[in-house]
Order: sequence, then structure tokens, then C-alpha cells
Amino acid sequence: MNNKPYIVIMAGGIGSRFWPYSRRKKPKQFLDVLGTGRTLLQMTFDRFSEIADTVQFRIITYKKYVHLVKEQLPELQDEQILIEPNRKNTATCIAYATYRIHSYDPNATLIVTPVDHLILQESKFLRTIQKAVIAAQEGDRLITLGIKPNRPETGYGYIQYIEGVEKEVLKVKTFTEKPNLKLAKTFLESGEFVWNSGMFVWKSASLINAFRKYMPDLAEVFEEATEYFGTEKEAEFVSKAYLQVKNISIDYGIMEKSSEVYVILGEFGWADLGSWNSLKENRDKDENQNVVEANALLYNTRNCFIKTDNDKLVVVEGLDNFLINETDNVLLICSLDGDRKFREFVSNARKKGEDFI
Repeated sequence: MNNKPYIVIMAGGIGSRFWPYSRRKKPKQFLDVLGTGRTLLQMTFDRFSEIADTVQFRIITYKKYVHLVKEQLPELQDEQILIEPNRKNTATCIAYATYRIHSYDPNATLIVTPVDHLILQESKFLRTIQKAVIAAQEGDRLITLGIKPNRPETGYGYIQYIEGVEKEVLKVKTFTEKPNLKLAKTFLESGEFVWNSGMFVWKSASLINAFRKYMPDLAEVFEEATEYFGTEKEAEFVSKAYLQVKNISIDYGIMEKSSEVYVILGEFGWADLGSWNSLKENRDKDENQNVVEANALLYNTRNCFIKTDNDKLVVVEGLDNFLINETDNVLLICSLDGDRKFREFVSNARKKGEDFI
């Protein structure tokens, strides 16, 4: 058994809030959204390579993206890529990875991470993660990383914690997923809440115990799958398993219910690159707070994000807080705050033709 933690990277989403730049054929995790020369998937892999060997990584992704994972991380073996037959949210995705790893390493510790995070202070981050790995060894603790909020964000989960004997490992009092704006403002003003980063650390056995207690139907399905892991029948059985389970997040399914949830606070320059607005906050801006990744002429324009190919000249006048993006065959012009409209945009674009999404 290897004592190093397993790194489970969730890379199966469609990135609809980055449409039309992020498309179903190549969603955001496989794009170089920050202009670093590395995609979000590769940057996540690079970050955790500091504390884990290549053999410890598991990428869980949708079946249509396996070739992209192999292209971008050729150092991985086939058995390190876990293939989801369809999307059933994070509880199912994490259960599959956890039960599979547990089947051959029952003493495993897992670090579970989304693929779309920006972390500016990586050495600080890795120190925090290592604290979480140590903290997860005690009892059945489920550890999450908390980030001090600087705005009433409605796209993140919030954690209210209890000050206790331990200074760094704090027991969670409440766990709220994606509140409305009024509630988010209340959380921010109280000073008692932190953002849930969506990164988790636990022993595989601890999470399996939580699944048995709080999601017994899901636990039963994946416990039946154990004998098929690593065999030719795995894909067939997983396809059946995914048809039997609910579409539910790990936050709703486990974190809000368990009394074993703890948070470790971290300050390491974190941002969730979940939308155009969040990306704008982390890009260089001109004197009018515009992010311009285009051949553009701007007049009386501020707080905008403009991203187009350089072979076209874009002339913009009189806009405030707008997104302008042309990618391939789609031109999108909308409010930068319109994150919640993107599912509708994509749904209606599909009616115009599959090649638009």
C-alpha cells in the first residue's frame, strides 16, 4: 500500500456557464482559459503532483471526454481514468471513485477536487491540504477546505463552523449550498461563515460509512459493484449502477447531514473559475476594468469581458458590465451577471442545431 493520498480529479462537467467558448465537444476543463499554456485539467494535475506520485491520480470524466484526458495527461494509465456513462452529479461521481479505490486499498485517503480552480499561492495551499490529510485520519472525519468570503457570492456553498478546542480543525455547524443573495449577504455580515471550496479530504472508509448512513440506496448499488471493479464487466455494471442512483450533489447527500464534517480554513489565493464573471475577476484589466482578449476598439465602455479571435476587429461603444464572446459559429452578447441564464441560452441554442453547443 502506498501511504500517499489518492488525488481524485472530477473532470466530467460540460462548463455551460462558459458557453460558447466551452462546448460539449471540448468543455472548459480541457481549455487553456488562463492563457498559461496549460489547460485547467493539466494545471490541477500539476498542482497536486507536488504531493502525490503519478500513480496516485484518478481522473473521473464523462465517456465522451476520455480521449481528451488521454491527450492532455498521456502519463496516466487507462485504469487511472474512471469513465462515467452519464452525469449523475458529484455524489455518484465521488462514490464511484471512492468505492473503486477502496476495493484495492481499504486504507486509502482521498483528496477530491474539482478541475476548475485557480490557486495563486500553491505552497500555502499544499500545506493546508497536508493538514487536512492528517486531520482526516482521526475517526470518520470528513474534511473540507473553507475560504474566507469577500463578497455575497450565490454560486458557492457556505460553511458555518464552531470554534473549538482545536485551532485548525473546526467542527461544522451548518452547511448551506448556494444560498440566495439575501441569505449570502447575511452570511457575509455575520462573519461566521466561509465558502466551501468544493475540495474534500477523507479516508475511503469514512466516506463509505457516511454513504451507508445517509445514502443507503447509493451505498447498496456501489457495494454490489465492488467485485466487478478492474474486470471486463466494470463498464457494464457501472452503466447499470448509474441508472439506479439519484442525481444529487455530495453537499446535499452527505455534507449537510453528517455530524462528522470538519473544516480547515485556508488563505491561498483561491477562486472558482466557474463562470465568465469569476474568470474576469482573475484576469488583467485595462483602466476601465475591461478584460480585452481581442483586437478591439473601445469607446465609453467599462467592466466588460471581450474575447474574440484576433482576425476580426471588434468595435464597442457605450457598454457597461457586458460579455462579448465569439467562438467558432456563435457570437454571444449578454450581461456579465447573466450566469443563471446560461442553461437557457444553451438549451435554446440546441434547438437551432447541435453544432452550436
